[in-house]
Amino acid sequence: MISFSVMALVFGVVFLAELPDKTALAGLVLGTRYRASYVFVGVAAAFAVHVALAVAAGSVLTLLPQQIVHAVTGVLFLGGAAVLLMKKDEDEDEVRKPANQSFWKVSGAGFMLILVAEFGDLTQIMTANLAARYDDPLSVGLGAVLGLWAVAGLGIVGGKALMKRVPLSLITKVAAVLMTGLGVWSLYEAVAG
Repeated sequence: MISFSVMALVFGVVFLAELPDKTALAGLVLGTRYRASYVFVGVAAAFAVHVALAVAAGSVLTLLPQQIVHAVTGVLFLGGAAVLLMKKDEDEDEVRKPANQSFWKVSGAGFMLILVAEFGDLTQIMTANLAARYDDPLSVGLGAVLGLWAVAGLGIVGGKALMKRVPLSLITKVAAVLMTGLGVWSLYEAVAG
């Protein structure tokens, strides 16, 4: 059964953490050059692969005693918040242009770009932490993949407008505050439990 509260929490955390990420900007670049639906299919497939890997890793962590899981996830959330706060704006690498605009070339380029760029990324690690924290792989997986897909859709279709209205630094700070809260709560449960 799906827990909508867990799914919503995961969606929000992953969405906010992914917004300032370079892959959202890469989706924007691809979306300005190629047919948006083709780009989205490739990017969405890559994110689905990453979430499946993260949820599987997080599910393995649930085999450990709860206090250890809470302590590890707390430290990792706090580390993720620190990474977000210390991250410097990076110039976007030029995205290589496929030779033609066919579905397979464009979606393949989007898939490979995200697959490589997101491997071991903060949101993948966060998803594994959340899967371990809530021991609800389906809800965590759905929340994470929907959050990533929402960011990809925004990046591909309307990223420029969003970034003009909401400063990237504010989005990063909100994500860091949420991750800090989750980290502190997890550490509290590790000590109190």
